[in-house]
Amino acid sequence: MKTTICFLFLVAVMAFAGVQNAQAQRCKITDPTGTPLNVRSSPNGRILRKIANGAVVFIEDTTYDSKNRAWAKISIPVRNGRRILGWVFREFISCY
Repeated sequence: MKTTICFLFLVAVMAFAGVQNAQAQRCKITDPTGTPLNVRSSPNGRILRKIANGAVVFIEDTTYDSKNRAWAKISIPVRNGRRILGWVFREFISCY
């Protein structure tokens, strides 16, 4: 019985830590140009859509292009998780 309680406590602590980590990765679009930010299929790829300043996003991955510019693969929060949107310039995202 004591082992079961310890195990359940450990699972709860790990789940709480995972939730805290997801919240720490929360970011928002902060494009200084004042226009919506282009979301691309890949770094320097074709434009898929635009996303407004202030939109909440999560960074899923990062990379650099041939000009050494940082890019971030972003997702948005949805009901049961996140939905990948595409790639944006990393410098136009502020995380908190």
